[in-house]
Amino acid sequence: MESHPKISFDNTEHAFEYKSDKDLKRASLLFTSMGVPALVKLGTKITPLAIRFGLPIKGIIRNTIFKQFVGGETLEDTAAVADKLGKYGVQVILDYGVEGKEGEKNFDHATEEFIRVIKYASTQPNIPLMSIKVTGFARFSLLEKLDNAANDKSGFEGIVHTEVLNTEEQAEWQRVVSRMEKIIAAADAGNVGVLVDAEETWIQDPVDALTMQMMQRFNREKVVLYNTIQLYRHDRFIFLKNSLKQAINRDFLLGAKLVRGAYMEKERRRAEELGYPSPIQPSKQSSDDDYNEAVEFSIDHIDRIGLIIASHNEESNMRATVLLKNKGIPFNHPHVHFSQLYGMSDNITFNLARAGCHVSKYLPFGPIKDVIPYLMRRAQENSSVSGHTGRELGLIKKERVRRKLQEL
Repeated sequence: MESHPKISFDNTEHAFEYKSDKDLKRASLLFTSMGVPALVKLGTKITPLAIRFGLPIKGIIRNTIFKQFVGGETLEDTAAVADKLGKYGVQVILDYGVEGKEGEKNFDHATEEFIRVIKYASTQPNIPLMSIKVTGFARFSLLEKLDNAANDKSGFEGIVHTEVLNTEEQAEWQRVVSRMEKIIAAADAGNVGVLVDAEETWIQDPVDALTMQMMQRFNREKVVLYNTIQLYRHDRFIFLKNSLKQAINRDFLLGAKLVRGAYMEKERRRAEELGYPSPIQPSKQSSDDDYNEAVEFSIDHIDRIGLIIASHNEESNMRATVLLKNKGIPFNHPHVHFSQLYGMSDNITFNLARAGCHVSKYLPFGPIKDVIPYLMRRAQENSSVSGHTGRELGLIKKERVRRKLQEL
């Protein structure tokens, strides 16, 4: 295959080749429903309550939104999805989709679950990456206390200021560090990459510092660990540059997963309530500009940065491929990886894979009752993201017409 074949995100034949006619119809009905904000609002209120009170709705959820966005209830369930995606050159990022529960016992359990996922992924040819959340094994208010203490709010120094903690809290923090070490050591041994999810701004600094500390130890010969950088924050492009300086100074490889962001409404609301400047970009355009610049910066330093372009934005993905082509970097460069959520933007994922790019689907799994918060976010996101649901529906309709399943 040539190193830079032509890519079109309008090619629905490639995008939906892995979906049966029945799958397409189901996706069409689901995205149509998510295009009705009132329905989504009602559904996201009622569904968690119905699950909590044991009402018999799991079957409906399993065959609709769960099937669209989740890989299965157990780790083993994900194998069938991973195998199917693998036939089309698409890899998998596994995500243990259960939201974190607090308490030392739960933190230890989550750590063991992350390691179980890593060990499983290491046996699968199509699962090179998995994701973790530090709040899965660290107390939120402990991270908040450390964040408040950080003198350097850019967080890139890789230093956690533990002197603000009492003796008990210092021991607690040491347990957090030990859990992270265990997880990354298992990943290193199993040759599986770990993506550290972004958190809210008021706990992000210690997460950044801990991640950089682990990168310095484990990202010597290869990129094992990736930090998630949310470019809808106005300070994150600078943070990316500073992180690279730190990596060069300390002689390790930087892992950077670039996303736009996930907590916008919550961040703005908190900033307003507490009277501090919002950390969110002033406009969508400035967020897009920083995202695209961050991609270009990373590609310019691709020898030092393991880059994951995690985006549903067609323009950003296309720009990245054009940059690679213009700089003579092959699409399958080991430091360049693209990713989209399972169940969304198949037109991007499968057409990138067809062109020979390393690309994956972010695949959560877990019991239905535990992944409800994730599913409700997907429903809200598809309802609120301007034009996204319409784009998904338009592509599905185009493919159904191409298959002669639907009239124009």
